[in-house]
Amino acid sequence: MVQSLDRLKETPSQTAGPYVHIGCTPNTCGIDGVFPEDLGSRMVSDATEGERIRIVGRVFDGVGTVLKDAMVELWQADAAGLYPSPSETRGTADPNFSGFGRSAGDMTTGEFVFETIKPGSVPFKDGRPQAPHVTVWIVARGINLGLHTRMYFGDEAAANDADPILARIEHQTRVATLIAPRSEEDGVATYRFDIRLQGPDETIFFDI
Repeated sequence: MVQSLDRLKETPSQTAGPYVHIGCTPNTCGIDGVFPEDLGSRMVSDATEGERIRIVGRVFDGVGTVLKDAMVELWQADAAGLYPSPSETRGTADPNFSGFGRSAGDMTTGEFVFETIKPGSVPFKDGRPQAPHVTVWIVARGINLGLHTRMYFGDEAAANDADPILARIEHQTRVATLIAPRSEEDGVATYRFDIRLQGPDETIFFDI
């Protein structure tokens, strides 16, 4: 006998494209007049506290081809390690920092760009400090469910070595896929975080 369910069933998933940019980043697509600017296009202002940084990268498929229609979102703490969220109980986050960013890949190069600040350390659920990081969400044609990962900073080696999340990764050789090296470009600290969906250097994704 089949048991009847007295709860709502999960909505079937479906691929995100090719219209995800039209709905999420219309100005980037050349559709003007819907919003003054695309949601997530501006994370900082002149009054935002913290070190200004730039995060750039591309999304690659399993054969090393750049996805030019990917969309990437960031969620991160402010320079003091506080989230601009009603659930934040440790203090008041910087009101001049959104904590959320969204970038459509350049349709020619596939590169995404975020102008943001370097986040502070956020405590793990047991109180241990986590290394500074940003949460990354990726969606594109052919991806049925958005992919979650994290980006850590290459110039935070000691904090990365002690991070409770990175320590739980079974294959430690793959931790490098989450570390973004730092360089200086036009006087701005720039971190390159290339995301690989498949293959020998596949980025670690988290089941959230």
